[in-house]
Parts: sequence; C-alpha cells; structure tokens
Amino acid sequence: MKFPGQRNQKHYFPVEARDPETLEPQIQPKRTHICGIAQTLVDIEARVDDELITRHNLVKGNSVLINDDAANALYRELKERELIVEEHAGGTIGNTLHNFATLSNERAVLFAVMERQIEIGSYAYKYLSNTSSKVDVSYLQPVDGPIGRCFTLITPCGERSFAISKGAMDKLEPSAIRPDLVREAGALVFASYLMRSADGDNIDQAALVAMAEAKANRVPVVLTLGTRFLIEQDPQFWRDFIAEHVTVLAMNEEEAEALTGHRDPIKACEAALEWCDLVLCTVGPEGLYTAGYSDRLQLRETEYELRNGSVPAFNRYEFSRPMRREDCAEPVKIYSHIAPYLGGPLAILNTNGAGDGALAALLHDMAANRYHKLNVPGSSKHAYDALCYSSFSQICKYANRVSYEVLIQHSPRLSRALPEREDSLEEAYWER
Repeated sequence: MKFPGQRNQKHYFPVEARDPETLEPQIQPKRTHICGIAQTLVDIEARVDDELITRHNLVKGNSVLINDDAANALYRELKERELIVEEHAGGTIGNTLHNFATLSNERAVLFAVMERQIEIGSYAYKYLSNTSSKVDVSYLQPVDGPIGRCFTLITPCGERSFAISKGAMDKLEPSAIRPDLVREAGALVFASYLMRSADGDNIDQAALVAMAEAKANRVPVVLTLGTRFLIEQDPQFWRDFIAEHVTVLAMNEEEAEALTGHRDPIKACEAALEWCDLVLCTVGPEGLYTAGYSDRLQLRETEYELRNGSVPAFNRYEFSRPMRREDCAEPVKIYSHIAPYLGGPLAILNTNGAGDGALAALLHDMAANRYHKLNVPGSSKHAYDALCYSSFSQICKYANRVSYEVLIQHSPRLSRALPEREDSLEEAYWER
C-alpha cells in the first residue's frame, strides 16, 4: 500500500532500531482491496460542429442514450471525417478503480460484464488493455453483445455533448457479485447510472445485493452521482436512496444543486450530510470541498486562516478525521476547501475524469485506513473508528492534486502514481 499524499515520515508504521540478529522473521502484511460495480464502456472523444449534433438527433450539452445502430452510424461518420481525438477505456467506476489501483498499488475488484468473444482492436480489447493490472477482472460476467460506448462530442464553443450506447453493459446479474469479496473490502463504489437500467437489465439489482452485503458488514458504500440530468428527474428518490444505502457521496456542484436545491457548495454539502456521512464535492475552477462528521472529543483545529462562507469559519476543524455520524458520541459537521493546485493547469486537455481522479484519491485514503488498522491495530490512530486515514484538509489536498494530474492529460486514467517528489517548487503544498 502506497500511503496517500506526500508525507515526510520515513516510516508509515512504528519501527524500532534492534539488533538484526534478534529480529523476528518478517510477517507478510495483510492486504486490502476495494470493490466497484461498473458499466464497461469505451470513451470516444471527438470535435464536431453543431450540425452533426442536430443531424444525429442529439441534445447539445446533454447526455442522450442511443441504440447500437445509431452508435454505429455516428462512429462511422466520426471515423470517415477524422474527427476523433482520443479513444480510451472509460466509465466513471472503471476510471476510478484504475486510478485507485495506480495510486495505491493495491487490488481493485471489478464487477461488470465483458464480451464473451474478444477480438484484437475491438472495444472490449481496448478496455482491458487500458486497465491497470491491479484491477482484478477475474469476476467479469461474460455476455453476448458489445460493451458500451460513450461519445464525448465537443463543439467549437467548448460545450460537451454525450451520446451513450449501452450495448450489454447493464446485463450484470446479482449472481455475479461475490459477497465474500464485498464484506472484506475497504469500500464498495458505484455510480448513479446503475440505478436507471431498463427492463431486462439487472445491474441495479446486482448493486442492491452488493450494497446490502456491504452495509451488513460496515463496509463504506460510496456513490458518485454522475450527471445532474439524472438527479434532477427525481431528487427525492436520490435523497431517500442515499439515506438508506450510502456512506460517502461524491458529486460536482451541478449535481449537488440538483440533489439539494442549493447552488452554494457549502450549503449543498451541509444538506447532503443529513443523508450520508462524508461528502466530496468538486467545483471546477473553484477547487473542491470535503464535508463530514467527527466526534467533538476528536476535533483538531486548523492551523490555517479561518474562512467564512455560508457557514462561518467553516474550516475551523478541518484537521480532524472523518467519522461515521453513528460512531460519534457528539457529532460535529466539519468542512474543508482547497483551490486548484497551482491555480489550475495552463491548458486543460480533459475534464471527463477529474472528478473520478478526486474520488480515487479519497478511496485510496479510506483503503489506507483499513490497511493500517489490519496491520497495526494497536496504533493510536485507531483508538476511535474513523472512515479515513487522513484529515479533511489532507484529503482535499490529495484529491485536488490527483485531479490536476488528470486534467493535464487526454486520458481520464492515470498512467502512473503521483511523483515521489514534485517537479515544481510546490513542496510546501504538502507541508502546509
């Protein structure tokens, strides 16, 4: 396990200088993993004009489901006109699991479908060949039919429109879920898209089976909202769903407004904490927020300047570690915020996976907490039950830094973990 964020300590675990001749045989550390339920799809990014959007019956700025025939016609035109910029393995959860595995060097178990027959150069081949070897694909369910395709169509004004061809990506059956893997996981993560499956598709039922197993074994259930257009169709359904099933909620400012009715990210986070225990909210060029609970006895005041917003001095206790509300004798709502790393990239090459990168960083921190607890149960860090290894403030910094790394590349998937030392002069970023 690579521990999250840049840390000055030479050792993550307590060690003592002892005579080498008296050292006991080294015990192999206990490993941990996370599980994710994903829709397997390939992201196809292209630069197009408004006329193409209209001609293919798409909606500018929105996400539209299209059938396989429409997807084939769209892909054929994009290929013939050489409009495609990039093709990458994608999907919110697929990206998140890949990035988690790259950052942490730990196992991420993928529950999803895959084409039974895979040909060289096919979408399925591209998906698997661009997925980290640390992502465990042993439990993929074979299906007859293509995996999904997500077209990201960028018009000259910079607006992004999405066309999604589901293929067989929602055909995951509840029987494909391995309860033993879920109950031993550091977290179970999935996206809101799973819950809108059509008749005959059972991925939503598979997700519910996994969530029930996770909840019964106090495994954190992590939901990323995915798109405001889905949430605003029935926000009350999602509030009730989160309250019943979800521990950690990830969203951007548009999804937050659709869910809570609040445009202000802090107010939106405050409202969301009535339904879950921890919130990660990305706010584009404004950076990102974390919000959650900590017990009053475990509060740690920030060393930074206090900041006022809709909640006065909202970052006062951001050096505290996130906890479940039910584990707090006297729960206190905690907030933290950070502006974009280095003010943001000079050139943004890709925005699709920035939120997925931030979520991967948070999952890494949660998994590190479980890993440390398994291997050093007597540590003072585990005198109380925390959701994360680090503080709200440190999680903000780490998630923010990973998002930056995604923004400066075309692919939403990291090719390497963060550098051991930054190339810039911003070492102080981690030491603040």
